[in-house]
Amino acid sequence: MTFARRVTVLGFVLLAWGLAPRPSSGQAPTIDPRMHEPGSMASSLGPTPGAGASPFGNVPGAGAMILSGRPGPSTPHLPSSLLTSQTTAPITQGITAPARLAVMQVPLYGVLELPDAAETEGPADGLTLDAAIDRLVQENLDLRAKAINIPSANADTLTASLRANPIFYADGQLVPYGRYTKDRPGGQTQYDVNISYPLDVSHKRQARTEAAEQTERILEAQYQDAVRIQVDNLYTAFVDVLAARETIRYAEASVKGIDRVLAATEMLFKKSNATRVDVSRMQALREEAALGLLQNRETLQRTRRVLGNLLNLPPEQADSLDVRGVIADVAPEPPAVDVLIRIALENRPDLIAHRLGLARAQSDVQVARAYRFGDIYLLFQPYTFQNNQPTGTKSSTSYAIGASIPVPISNRNQGGIQRAHLNVDQTRMELNVREREVASEVTHALREYTLSRAVVRQLERNAIPSARQMRD
Repeated sequence: MTFARRVTVLGFVLLAWGLAPRPSSGQAPTIDPRMHEPGSMASSLGPTPGAGASPFGNVPGAGAMILSGRPGPSTPHLPSSLLTSQTTAPITQGITAPARLAVMQVPLYGVLELPDAAETEGPADGLTLDAAIDRLVQENLDLRAKAINIPSANADTLTASLRANPIFYADGQLVPYGRYTKDRPGGQTQYDVNISYPLDVSHKRQARTEAAEQTERILEAQYQDAVRIQVDNLYTAFVDVLAARETIRYAEASVKGIDRVLAATEMLFKKSNATRVDVSRMQALREEAALGLLQNRETLQRTRRVLGNLLNLPPEQADSLDVRGVIADVAPEPPAVDVLIRIALENRPDLIAHRLGLARAQSDVQVARAYRFGDIYLLFQPYTFQNNQPTGTKSSTSYAIGASIPVPISNRNQGGIQRAHLNVDQTRMELNVREREVASEVTHALREYTLSRAVVRQLERNAIPSARQMRD
């Protein structure tokens, strides 16, 4: 059996062995594969407005392409997947806003008494709201984790702006099994070295870079919105601490007041002017007030821990956290609703992110248009060696120059362009919806604030004086 036949038989044996079915064992996925895996490069922070067109993906239908300086045996047969100049960049996802903090419900047991002293701001070295906001922006772990997405997007912009590398290719062709003879002629054996370089004639790199830079701006606005939501959560936690602290003052006043009433009732009982039932009822009220005071102190500790978590404080430091401020509303009257809506529409970072998302969607249209045309590949083959020894003649060397130009007949990325245009329309509608939602949120918030302020003033003006008179 000749050497060539042996190699052929051995190749069929190896192929049959490789394709033969064999039993295997493995573990099925224990998590949903669609979920984000911690530690991977993909972001789990939600979608970026305007990023629905996926402009950085490969152009469908590219197929295989022969890149060569000239036809014939010197042709290097390379699939276009190995020579593509598309520098793809990951689609950076957006930063979702943190969940809003629920208002802490202060439990009440028994009745509350009005303290004799007015509300104080707390200790002079207590944590002020302004100092808490400064620490929140710097130390909040959730914000620090979300902020990493901004330099990650900058890295994606760098990836999108990279130029394609030249392709080096070397081969040997018509190499005989053994050697050529007069009885078994062939050849000539040829050795080629060539370099191909893609030319981005449709400016795909510039379009990708612009879209990636737009994504950076969106993430910056989304991060600002995340900071806004966390500052709102900080306000809630700060006011919860003030409310719990003030409730303790009322509960302590209640215990002291009931102690006085209990002492008076016991004195009346000794003088036969009150019954044992009256004494027992006051004792029960006193126990309720004491239980309420104990529970309110625990509530204060819980609100401190919530505030400490937002500020990234150690548990032992959060338990002893003192704040400086008052719960009473001393702010001036808010502007008219039209003024507030205009301020929100101009400055809300979530709306700014959606407007930047519209610009990003329009950039994606330019990316899709740029991908209508493939790259032109210039080929320079500086060295081709043809071995003429089997024919008894002198061997020769040569060079080749050529170009491969894709002809956009059936694939001009029509679907990608249409999808990008639809994404622009969709993003514009989402922006309109979000603007209406923001206007509604501002109107609702102003109504709630105005109503709460009116209720407090009504209580201070009428209900509390009447209750105090009845108590006295």
